[in-house]
Amino acid sequence: MRIVIAEDGVLLREGLAHLLADEGHEVAASVGDALALVESVERERPDVCIVDVRMPPTFTDEGLRAAIEIRSRRPDTPVLVLSQYVEERYAVELLSGQTSGVGYLLKQRVADVRDFLDALERVANGGTALDPEVVAQLLARARRHPQDELTPREHEVLALMAEGLSNAGIARRLVVTEGAVEKHVTSIFGKLGLEPAETDHRRVLAVLRYLEDR
Repeated sequence: MRIVIAEDGVLLREGLAHLLADEGHEVAASVGDALALVESVERERPDVCIVDVRMPPTFTDEGLRAAIEIRSRRPDTPVLVLSQYVEERYAVELLSGQTSGVGYLLKQRVADVRDFLDALERVANGGTALDPEVVAQLLARARRHPQDELTPREHEVLALMAEGLSNAGIARRLVVTEGAVEKHVTSIFGKLGLEPAETDHRRVLAVLRYLEDR
């Protein structure tokens, strides 16, 4: 894959570049601010971008804004956003549009090299990857609403769907049959007013629809 990295921390940026190169990927550009990120994507047309949420000059949401701009210009550009902390507003904003080829991970996940690379590949291939802690906080917020109709087991399935797991992956995680997971997924889509679909981005949309309706 050809990858553009946008991270203001030099050590993390260089570490990512070396890690990806060692895995056989090409780092087309490695930049430290949002403007350079947008320019690099326009120039390099990468297969996927890795973007830090907080970047110069204000270190608030420049990276996220750049990621959203990239997606608006080129909706087919996969973006994996990295954040130091769980920031619900940023996660929802990033995922409120086209949700294929989008990921949101905490930076600590980079230390688990295999999981990080798996998430990056999933996003590059048009799937989704949400950090389990991000999903947990989003669902915890949703559970505070009295209109919640999902069962505890459906909450578990929904959280794993949002992480990007397939029905088979959810079945393995929960130690149940794939048929049982399919029934839960069908029920979730019905309660959220969504038609069942097999694509990962529609599964994440179920999480967002649930949050938006509350």
